[in-house]
Amino acid sequence: MTDRPESILRSSIRALVISLCKGIGFLLALIPIIAILGGISALKDDFPKKEFNEKILPDAEGKRTFLTTKKPKILQIDIKGIIGTEKLNYSKLRDMLVQSREGDLEDNLVKGILLYINTPGGTVIDSDGIYHALKAYKEQYNVPIYAYVDGLCASGGMYIASAADKVYSSNVSLIGSVGVLLSTFPNFTETLEKIGVKTITISAGKGKDSMNPFRKWKEGEADNFELLTDYYYKQFVDLVVSNRPQVSKEKLIEVYGAKIFPAKMAKEYGFVDVIGANRKDTLTELVEASGIEGDYQVVSLEKENWLENIFNMKSPLFTGKVVHSFHLNGSLPPELENKFLYLYRPLL
Repeated sequence: MTDRPESILRSSIRALVISLCKGIGFLLALIPIIAILGGISALKDDFPKKEFNEKILPDAEGKRTFLTTKKPKILQIDIKGIIGTEKLNYSKLRDMLVQSREGDLEDNLVKGILLYINTPGGTVIDSDGIYHALKAYKEQYNVPIYAYVDGLCASGGMYIASAADKVYSSNVSLIGSVGVLLSTFPNFTETLEKIGVKTITISAGKGKDSMNPFRKWKEGEADNFELLTDYYYKQFVDLVVSNRPQVSKEKLIEVYGAKIFPAKMAKEYGFVDVIGANRKDTLTELVEASGIEGDYQVVSLEKENWLENIFNMKSPLFTGKVVHSFHLNGSLPPELENKFLYLYRPLL
């Protein structure tokens, strides 16, 4: 008697089970490898931890040929996306600048910094931290910093761009938005009363529960938040005016405000120095300002540890948790909630 041919369904299930077992086996096999790598890493505690990998980027001629490690470098730092998120924050940039003077990049090899900007801004704290880190680096190591705007340089982006010696922009870029934003405070009092729900908030200290959304607000309750917002706004204005002397402080407050402008108007108002430029133009002039003669290398410092990325994945397979979230269009990323923001948000 001959066996019946295996059904397609049964064959598919068996193939799926085999694939899953192989995948689990692969992950289990990685565990001892990680342990070994961790042990090796522990033996190197006497040496600085290398958090970023050096990546070669195109130079002004579009070439990214590897040169000797002792050739002068231009460090490109991308200010892309929202400032204050995991990918772009003060802590990460600070560590990047520190490493730019260590290992293969020591011996004063970094001769200049190119800021490649396309951002709507972000948190006050991170924008200010990045600005001061760049200013301190420029003064300590006597290197020029040029910025190239490729798309949007708004609010916190303008704050950071103020650290640059010169700001270049494409013709289609948008620049500006000098202002401060704090998350919207909702109030659910009337809704709760309609459905018969009562709440109580326990707090100590005058004004500790200011702007509580579950009770009626008192007169003057928002005064402290307005004071802080005005403080950060004044700091923003003074910083832009001191670094961009062609920007009129009076017009910045009374006319330009938190608007964004096309490149041509931004240059007229003093926000940028050169328009109709591209990365090549900016890089060419930066190399000249850096005093580099002959060959040079453009590099970035990036975290690209594939093994670490696998185990940092937020997949339920690794975390054991299933996260349910509901993201409204135009709502802030979680990292920005309840923070003072130098952020351009046309849709609130």
